Amino acid sequence: MNEATRQKLMGVSVATLATALFKRGLRNQVIQEVRPVAPKGRNMVGPAFTLRYMPAREDRNQLAEFRKPDHPQRAAIEACPAGHVMVIDSRKDPRAASAGDILITRLMVRGVAGVVTDGGFRDAATIGGIDMPAYHTRPSSPTNLTLHEAIEINGPIGCGDSPVFPGDVVVGDDDCVIVIPADIADEVADEAVEMTAYEDFVVERVRDGASIMGLYPCTRDEHQVAFAEWRARHGR
Repeated sequence: MNEATRQKLMGVSVATLATALFKRGLRNQVIQEVRPVAPKGRNMVGPAFTLRYMPAREDRNQLAEFRKPDHPQRAAIEACPAGHVMVIDSRKDPRAASAGDILITRLMVRGVAGVVTDGGFRDAATIGGIDMPAYHTRPSSPTNLTLHEAIEINGPIGCGDSPVFPGDVVVGDDDCVIVIPADIADEVADEAVEMTAYEDFVVERVRDGASIMGLYPCTRDEHQVAFAEWRARHGR
């Protein structure tokens, strides 16, 4: 992805991005019921690399499967490119884990930007302590083989009711995760930076006692003038 776009998205919130996408008619881009394993105080940004699970069938999902070098879960961990975000479709079912701390640590060491599942992670406390951002629904100790079969790498998926296509831009903050279609990521990032500047100005004014009427959204010329002066003072 465009590095300038990546840097812009590092400084905006998922909430602001959701509004920018809503204005474009996209209402289901936030991955639902997913939250940070542990807050990192910084954004996760990167193109999506996907893994899809399907319901497990017992004769195909014994522990011996993990000995196979082409097992899709293991293969995906080694194939996810540096700077990307691995997004896992676990069928919104956290009763069996999507992965554990060893695999997530391997992603971190390989330079992956983050990992998201609409299921759960085992060893969640350990995963929360590593530097790479990780998002899930809740901790889950049973191995993925219990209920899930890893079946497809880097195809279109649904994650928490959000459509995710390989290469879409994934952004996570300390609240949640959103998916931006790749073809509009640059323009959405530009707009979100502008929105963030105005929102920061508004927060400052509201803390000083200003009414939100005419300020948020801006419908009065005096606020536009004050915002321009604020930007000049703050280099925004």
